[in-house]
Amino acid sequence: MKLEQAIKSTKFKSESQKAVLNILYSAWWLKTLMTKDLKRFGLTHEQYNVLRILKGKHPEQMCVRDIASRMIEKSSNVPRIIDRLELKKFVERNTSMLDKRETVITITQKGIEVLRDSTSLIEKKSESSFLIEEKDAFLLNTLLDKIRTSEL
Repeated sequence: MKLEQAIKSTKFKSESQKAVLNILYSAWWLKTLMTKDLKRFGLTHEQYNVLRILKGKHPEQMCVRDIASRMIEKSSNVPRIIDRLELKKFVERNTSMLDKRETVITITQKGIEVLRDSTSLIEKKSESSFLIEEKDAFLLNTLLDKIRTSEL
């Protein structure tokens, strides 16, 4: 669906303004698609993101600060997300052997399994919903990276 149809507007100050709105709307659209799939597994986007981060370092442990630095949504409350994942038995929390003041987190086998299953569903949905060729995806990634060159 074209942006104009989605937001029922054809008036934009410039193509740059339209592009910004298009990025925001597209991000919301993708997040909405993923939310439906993640709900089946009792996960939020933020919880899914933490599991992916932990799986990327598995079998190593990670401290909360390092997890937070890798989050897509930087304003996420990582300790609270970990609390919820721990209740679901998807992660384990321990005291660091190197620094007793630091808490380290590890993904559990149950967490690995729910991540595998949820990722499989999301990838299938992405293949049928995100219909662009590899060369176009490469160009889109290049443009999005260019937009964020001034990222703080």
